[in-house]
Amino acid sequence: MSILKTPFTQQLGIEYPIICGAMYPCSNPELVAAVSEAGGIGIVQPLSMVYVHGYDMRAGLKKIKALTKKPFGMNIIVEKSSTHYENRMRVAVEIAMDEGCRFFVTSLGNPKWVTDHVRQVQGVVYHDVTSKHWAEKAVDYGVDGLICVNNRAGGQAGIHSAEELYEALYGLGLPLVCAGGIGDENDFVKALKMGYAAVQMGTRFIAASECLEKADYKNAIVKATEQDIVLTERVTGIPLSVIRTPYVEKVGTKIGPISRFFFKQPLTKRWMRMIYGMLAVQKFKKISLEGGSSKDYWQAGKSVDTILNIESAGDIIKRFVAAANNKG
Repeated sequence: MSILKTPFTQQLGIEYPIICGAMYPCSNPELVAAVSEAGGIGIVQPLSMVYVHGYDMRAGLKKIKALTKKPFGMNIIVEKSSTHYENRMRVAVEIAMDEGCRFFVTSLGNPKWVTDHVRQVQGVVYHDVTSKHWAEKAVDYGVDGLICVNNRAGGQAGIHSAEELYEALYGLGLPLVCAGGIGDENDFVKALKMGYAAVQMGTRFIAASECLEKADYKNAIVKATEQDIVLTERVTGIPLSVIRTPYVEKVGTKIGPISRFFFKQPLTKRWMRMIYGMLAVQKFKKISLEGGSSKDYWQAGKSVDTILNIESAGDIIKRFVAAANNKG
């Protein structure tokens, strides 16, 4: 049996175990659709859809459906930063379900309301985890699988290697997705042979022709090496993997002592995350609308080491699939 046929592909009814992870601000409808059309599955990032790419949620999903008839997913951040935000995410889930979405990736909180809701339409929910502690909680909340975010991921990276996470989590009995460090076909095949049911890629798909990010950002990914990836707290208050630029070096990567104090307090942590989140929205909206420069934060993971060019999402997936068929 081909290593491309996994519990993940069977659950979702897709051809290949490849996810284009949800990215703010990079998840435009054309990219989401291109990955799904090529046989993987693209994931919608709701805030990116509305605030960066300018679509009403339903109109954005209809745009994706006009470009592909294949399954797509949606990311829901379930952290309770505010009642207003949670209500908006509930509306997004309703619209997504109504438009035929059956795969949801949840992050940063308790996913139970999502799992309970999408069961009505036989939907599938995977949850982002970085350790066994959070994975066990997600299992208790009824998720169908786990997105295992390792220490090579872009954005908010984990602390464990892909190997360590697999060893810690495979006994939980759910399909596992390797998220982080997948930049070329060799990384892809290695993850599947390790036992992962799929991979999730973000950085590789930013450097895709269907991604509407500006050329400066894509070229920075192509030129960067693993040593150029640093963790900064200055964007969200939580360590974020970005490409080191002169601007990042100038402003530093640590938050100040007052902010750090409030982040550690149970009563103020949620408010601090909300404030930093609002500031991040404005920062990344500026990046998307004005293009990259040395003064911008470019999120990327350590997979930059093996990303050597900008190519279409379809070509990326074809190359990965061919390698799996040859080496599997």
